[in-house]
Amino acid sequence: MRTHRSALAIFSSVVGFISIATTAFGQSRFYLKSGDRVVFYGDSITDQRLYTTFAETFVVTRFPRMNVKFVHSGWGGDRVTGGGGGPIDQRLERDVFAYNPTVMTVMLGMNDGSYRPFDDGIFNTYARGYEHIIQSVTTHQPGIRMTLIQPSPYDDVTRAPGFTGGYNAVLLKYSDFVKELAAKNKLDTADLNNPVVEALKVANASDPAGAAKIIGDRVHPGSGGHLLMAEALLRAWGAPKQVSSVDIDVSAKKVVASNSRVSELQYGTSVSWTQLDEALPMPIDFNDPATKLSVKSSDFVESLNQQPLKVSGLTAARYALKIDGVSVGEFSNADLKSGINLAVLSTPMVKQAAQVHALTLKHNNMHFLRWRNVQVPMQNDKLSSMPKALAGLDAIEADVVAQQRAAAVPVAHKFELTPQ
Repeated sequence: MRTHRSALAIFSSVVGFISIATTAFGQSRFYLKSGDRVVFYGDSITDQRLYTTFAETFVVTRFPRMNVKFVHSGWGGDRVTGGGGGPIDQRLERDVFAYNPTVMTVMLGMNDGSYRPFDDGIFNTYARGYEHIIQSVTTHQPGIRMTLIQPSPYDDVTRAPGFTGGYNAVLLKYSDFVKELAAKNKLDTADLNNPVVEALKVANASDPAGAAKIIGDRVHPGSGGHLLMAEALLRAWGAPKQVSSVDIDVSAKKVVASNSRVSELQYGTSVSWTQLDEALPMPIDFNDPATKLSVKSSDFVESLNQQPLKVSGLTAARYALKIDGVSVGEFSNADLKSGINLAVLSTPMVKQAAQVHALTLKHNNMHFLRWRNVQVPMQNDKLSSMPKALAGLDAIEADVVAQQRAAAVPVAHKFELTPQ
């Protein structure tokens, strides 16, 4: 036993010299940068605070040391001319410019088309209104980076269209205009319509009843649909697909790690090591049937949530994987050699990321309370206490954001593979 422990210690120290690790993976190519202030602007679909909070959680967990602020300024019923929160210029002044954004997304169109066949007059109002938004934003915020979002779909897939061609065909015409307008003004775009429609078609082919729940009322997606919308936005922003990557060759005594550091590697009958990643996976609620179906019907995991672990040179046929002493799953030698995706397993890293997302929701709910329940309803009351009250609510939200960022910092975990 003494000789065995000595050999393990020697191997562990040697591995420290032959491990290869890289960090800050993918950050230089990503659209957002440290110091950015992002405002999500739109109608009720943005007001749901789902695709936006998924995007925020992705950024915070994938780049835990990047300092980016997020503000969610969607208002149900909005059109390019404004709506329940006031006319467009008031909305922009109060709900966008006040936050001095460096990045802004705009998703409008669902209400603008009036849920009827394409009408030139209605469309012209949309075109003029959208052009006004761009002019106003770029004038007030010189240098701002704008992502114009092609409107999310009306579900004409799982249910028959209400009129010839269907309403989503109308939205696609609006979508084409948004793309052309962005090109004309040298702005960025993200298509949140076609990818979701394609996933709906796949889901509808395998589970029609479940597919109809992805966008239950045909307008407002549930969490699963919003996750796909977040994917489309993040991919337009050049988001990296990998969380981290670890490849351990036991026989060659070699470790190659990307966005991760591996230490204390020991092998014998079992194999164990300590792993510290530079990012966390995106938490997905696979207990929600519609979310599970949405992910299954799309390429979300393949495109944005890869955390591969490969272990070759093993001798047994099957191994149990434990992380921090808790079972994660049992895998064949072949599975481990080709690689397993930790991001879709119930790991401590996924659970940590879920805690981050809970704080994302909490701070956005606090902002919503401050904005919609205090600031807007009382904006004309001329209360001397209002600035102090709003500042106090802002301070509470800032504290929650600080908790969110602290919760997103990865920690080291102990991995162990045991023959079965």
